Amino acid sequence: MDLHDAYVLLNWSAGELSTRFQRVPGSQILLRYIKSSYQNDPVRSVVELCLFLFAVRYLLAPRYSTTQKGAVELTEDEIDELVEDWTPEPLVPGLTEVEQAENEKRPVIVGPTGPKVKLSNGRTVNNFASYNFFNFVSNELLKDRAVQVLRNYGVGACGPPNFYGTQDVHMDTERDIAKFLGMPACIIYAQAFSTISSVIPAFSKRGDIIVADKAVNFAIQKGLQISRSTIRWYEHNDMEDLGRVLEQVKRDMARKPLTRRFIVTEGLFENTGDIVDLPAIIELKQRYKYRLILDESYSFGVLGRTGRGVTEHQNVDPQSVEMLVGSLAHGICSGGGFCAGSPEVVDHQRISSSAYVFSAALPAMLAVTTSETLKLLEGNPQVLTALRENIKAFRNQMDRCEYVECTSSLDNPVCMFILKRDGLEGRIFGNEEKILMDIVDEALANSVMISRVKHIYETQGTKPFGWRCVPSFKACITIGHTKKEVEKAGSVVRQAVGKVMARLKK
Repeated sequence: MDLHDAYVLLNWSAGELSTRFQRVPGSQILLRYIKSSYQNDPVRSVVELCLFLFAVRYLLAPRYSTTQKGAVELTEDEIDELVEDWTPEPLVPGLTEVEQAENEKRPVIVGPTGPKVKLSNGRTVNNFASYNFFNFVSNELLKDRAVQVLRNYGVGACGPPNFYGTQDVHMDTERDIAKFLGMPACIIYAQAFSTISSVIPAFSKRGDIIVADKAVNFAIQKGLQISRSTIRWYEHNDMEDLGRVLEQVKRDMARKPLTRRFIVTEGLFENTGDIVDLPAIIELKQRYKYRLILDESYSFGVLGRTGRGVTEHQNVDPQSVEMLVGSLAHGICSGGGFCAGSPEVVDHQRISSSAYVFSAALPAMLAVTTSETLKLLEGNPQVLTALRENIKAFRNQMDRCEYVECTSSLDNPVCMFILKRDGLEGRIFGNEEKILMDIVDEALANSVMISRVKHIYETQGTKPFGWRCVPSFKACITIGHTKKEVEKAGSVVRQAVGKVMARLKK
């Protein structure tokens, strides 16, 4: 057969194959699709052909067994014996010596909480270990309203807000918080911890830039971690270092695509107790074109003339903060959290924030309690004055103690104390937790209940979070105690510190 005959045969075969293919039902549709896709997007045709060939190869590939060659066959009895001898690893690490000792001594409250509580051993002590700053837990008006709402609405909606969980009281509470703060809109969450840890990843994604204070709390750290954004840290409350970091980011991103950029910080810092320099941060964020996410979980309801937070305390326009986040479970003594901002910021969270979309709505009872509490704060600013008088009285007693120093702001009702290291470095190094536990136990023995500050060192003490939490203890001041009781409690704690440190010197 010469070349001409081979060409004729090949041409006849192709024509015959084409004729038979066209007789197949739907063949014309497939041919038009291939011609159209190749003409408009040839890369797509190549990708589809590769996927088709891979599928054919996968279907025609021989089956294989997971059993290794030469593996020992075990009988049922041998398998049962191995299973009985197997000991699984614990899901959580065992308790440390300090944690075990703490569990044995931990006080248990029996009955309702308040300024004075009864323990399981029958003793009644002064409670300086709760965030009941304004004694709202014992307020009869709030109790009556909560019971009334409970009877009308039930325990909870048992559904997410976007489905059937939103009730009229939720919308009323959002309007009340927004009006109280002077913000255009607000959204409420069912959990305080999940609020900030969901707000951050709702707006910041992979490739975006977040500049955060090194001492931010654990909830913020989780939000930063979930966002998968590029995190740049600045030294705690150091505005010069913040400016340096922002300038460095500006230089690094000069020739790169524009990304979303945020500054994240707290009003009152949970880990240190001090207050943010908000006017300086506002000036820097406006200069470098950043958005600000401010966590006021511990300053909302506490700072300012009427408890509106750090914006009122430092005379800053709240609308200069893009996202103002707070907790309703601390100073407000209710439950849940909120995020206030522009209507666009709030509406975006209703479909993009995981804690809002995938959690049951806040119980109606807690929503109404929040609204009533805000009315009490707004109508009775003297309760904040009384609280600050008690804070001052307690700190005056503790300032006379030579072994500890307070790291909290003057208006912070959570007074946090760390051990001074002057002349005692060798004695307290590595024993801070044990010393603080002894101080707490000594104070409790004299009917004053305070607590140690607990930290999760696996994250807060190591990279990527660059802040090393210093062991400390705290006393939470409330207006439920008289000024005389507060002064006596401060004296008891001061003497407890002195007694423990005196034993340490021996």
